[in-house]
Amino acid sequence: MTELPPCPVCRSPYTYELDSLLVCPECGHEWRTVAETTPQEGFVVKDSNGNILVNGDTVVTVKNLPVKGTSQTIKAGTKVKNIRLVESDHNIDCKIEGFGAMALKSEFVKKA
Repeated sequence: MTELPPCPVCRSPYTYELDSLLVCPECGHEWRTVAETTPQEGFVVKDSNGNILVNGDTVVTVKNLPVKGTSQTIKAGTKVKNIRLVESDHNIDCKIEGFGAMALKSEFVKKA
């Protein structure tokens, strides 16, 4: 039998499992196990609709995006192939035909 951790509030050793929670019968505190609360390895990037993006995906812009330093804009509906995810404020690196290398924010694209 696996030994359960004591209650983090009152330190009672009489905790028990209830579905996916641990419960303290003395103070009534409920909490999740440590394994469920640890974040996933790596980072997750989601598009404007909440779909998870991965390296190599094809995305479509959802609004006109101004290109910094020029008067040109990337039109809504522009297809961007073979994206690469990076950890920064602009979390998509890509090449757009007619513009070259770009960094985009995932909130302005949707998965194609």
